[in-house]
Amino acid sequence: MAIPDLNNKHVLVTGAATGIGQATALAFARHGASLLLSDINATALETTAQQVRALGACCRTFVVDVTDASAMARFAADVHAAVGPLDVLVNNAGIAYLGPFVHTPLDWWHKVVQVNLMGVVHGCHFFLPAMLGASGPRHVVNVASAAALAPACNMSAYAASKHAVLGLSDSLALEHAASQVGFSVICPGVINTPIAAMQGGNVARVISAGQVERLGQYYRDKGAPPDVVADAIIDAVRRGKSMALPGPYARLIYHLRRLSRTVLMKLILIDSKKMGWL
Repeated sequence: MAIPDLNNKHVLVTGAATGIGQATALAFARHGASLLLSDINATALETTAQQVRALGACCRTFVVDVTDASAMARFAADVHAAVGPLDVLVNNAGIAYLGPFVHTPLDWWHKVVQVNLMGVVHGCHFFLPAMLGASGPRHVVNVASAAALAPACNMSAYAASKHAVLGLSDSLALEHAASQVGFSVICPGVINTPIAAMQGGNVARVISAGQVERLGQYYRDKGAPPDVVADAIIDAVRRGKSMALPGPYARLIYHLRRLSRTVLMKLILIDSKKMGWL
C-alpha cells in the first residue's frame, strides 16, 4: 500500500546503527517521519539518533536483539504504548559469514538465520497484527539481498537466509493482498557497508587475509553507498512497490535469473574465479 506523504509517519528501522539502517533512518527523517530505531550497538545507535534529530525529526531509540523473541515482544509493547500501530516497519538488521559451506560452523548458521530471517519474522510477528488492525495505509519493508536471487561464493548461510526473506515477503504480500498493509522486499546489489568488512569471527579459517582484503577492496571499488538503498526503500514505500533492486548488479542478476539460471551461474563462477575463491 503506497504512502506518498511520510510526514509525521511513525517509522521503525531495525539495525539502524550503521550502514543501510542508518542511511534509511536519515532518509525517512528528511521526509519528515518520526523515527523509532533499534540495534544491539547502543553507542552507534545513539550516533544515528543524533544525526536524525539534527534533521529536525523526532527519534526514539531501543537497544534490542532482534533474535530474542521475548525482548522483541517487550519492544513492541513499548512502541505501541508510545505511538500506537506503526505506519512503516523496516526489517533491516543483518549479518554475514564468509566461508565455504563445509567450513561454516553450525553455530554461525544459527546466528545468520536467527538475525537475517528470524529477526524479520519477529519484527512482523510482533508489529504486523497492530498494523493490520489499524486504519489507513501501512507498509512493511524487508531488506533481503541480491543474494536472495543468486548466491555469492562462500556465503551459503547468508544466501540461504536472504532467499528465505524473499519467500517470506512474497507470502506475506499474498496473504494480506486485500488489506491496507503493503509489503516490499529490497534486494540490494553490491553495497559498501560495514557488513562487508569481514573481521575475525565471521570468517572461516580457510579464507586467507589476502582474500578478505580483496573482497573488501571489491566492495570499496564497486559498491554503491547505502544511501542508494535508503532512497530505494523510500521510493518503495511512497509508491507501494513490491520489490526494489538498488545498487550495482542487482537488476542484472534479477533479469539474468529470469532468462537463464545456467548462464547466470556460469557468470558467477567466472567472477568467483577472478576473486580467487575457486
